[in-house]
Amino acid sequence: MFDRSERGDKAILLCPTPMLRSQHAEQPDRISEFRELVTSAGAEIFDVITSTRQTIDAKYYIGSGKAEELAQAVKIHEADVVIVDAALSPIQERNLEALVKARVLDRRTLILDIFSQRARSYEGQLQVELAQLKHMSTRLVRGWTHLERQKGGIGMRGPGETQLETDRRLLNARVKSLNAKLNKVMRQREQGRKQRKNTGTKTLALVGYTNAGKSTLFNLLTDADVYAEDQLFATLDPTVRQFTALSGSQSVISDTVGFVRDLPHELVAAFRATLQEALDADVLLHVIDDSNPEHRDHMDEVYKVLNELKIDDVPVIEIYNKIDQSGAKPQLQHSTTSAPDKVWISAHKNTGIDLLLKAIEERLHRTHLMIEFTLPMNQARLRAQLYELDAIRNEQIDDSGQWQIEVELPLEKWLQLAKRNEKSNALGADFISALLKKHDVSTETNPQDW
Repeated sequence: MFDRSERGDKAILLCPTPMLRSQHAEQPDRISEFRELVTSAGAEIFDVITSTRQTIDAKYYIGSGKAEELAQAVKIHEADVVIVDAALSPIQERNLEALVKARVLDRRTLILDIFSQRARSYEGQLQVELAQLKHMSTRLVRGWTHLERQKGGIGMRGPGETQLETDRRLLNARVKSLNAKLNKVMRQREQGRKQRKNTGTKTLALVGYTNAGKSTLFNLLTDADVYAEDQLFATLDPTVRQFTALSGSQSVISDTVGFVRDLPHELVAAFRATLQEALDADVLLHVIDDSNPEHRDHMDEVYKVLNELKIDDVPVIEIYNKIDQSGAKPQLQHSTTSAPDKVWISAHKNTGIDLLLKAIEERLHRTHLMIEFTLPMNQARLRAQLYELDAIRNEQIDDSGQWQIEVELPLEKWLQLAKRNEKSNALGADFISALLKKHDVSTETNPQDW
């Protein structure tokens, strides 16, 4: 093991890539992004070594020749750390450290380190520590290789094995404690979300690749003052603010952590509480850096994480940001179902924001349906279901004894309600279908088309 230098981190970067044309074409952009990650972590880059291989070496990840070249670069620049743009196994890290005589970090450890530096809120710090401990649990053995393991019969275990077991017990106890604290935070957030739903508050969630401009747009739409800088992972802590730009509707926007290539699974799992805001949103605002030539690949990475979190049935507006740098014109595009699904803006220059507000308003009106109607007395079961969903905003009884009610529900809930009553309450299902038909909504509608 090698300690952190007191004078700061002088880093050598190792950027290996498989010998595949499709991935090789992306290498310059990937190296540039990796340099940004390392700089964001506070290290000073002295050299970048690239490596192209058809297979992964079990000992060093890279070939022995390239490993020797790496060791020579560390010696020449007197580097403190080698940072590898790949996920290394514990044995590969240990072997490289022994060869280059410096600390070795892989991509996952680097991202975890950045997150630990940036997390400010209690919740964010809990999430990052949990992710770090889960990652560390696979690497405990590295810290005790200097202790000899004795061989022999019962009771002859060496000091390394004993210390390793002690560390694992302490680590597991801390993970259990963190999970309990995070569950408490999740319950508190869930109460807040339920309260917003009970009051008919609509929820928007910003998602996107890191440094796409989410926080700048968030500040513009909410008059907030959250930290927004041109750097990777500027935002880690979840923030929810009132969105007052739309008249006649109560709405909030949540700003979420950005995504990146090969985001560690430990982080995806740990930040599930934060990303729950996206899961419960009525509309996702997917912010995309239109000036980045690799933005299509970045979009794929975002959707991959959203699918992993099972956030794949929430309506999405794709916001192509930074058109002041890409040269695109502000515009609004509608999908084949006439729903707005793409808009080009510049949050920094406040360009195209009127089009974005129009798209949001149209989407919210499509995803939330407010209906006033007369409910016959023989539909008491349906009325009870509407109360169960906290959907009734106003209710009166007319002279004939029927209910005059005002109901607001997301379209998805309307459709689920119709399906729920198909067998148990056919009249109720027909009643809902007739209501939706009056508002040009079919019970066969796919929520992803809204």
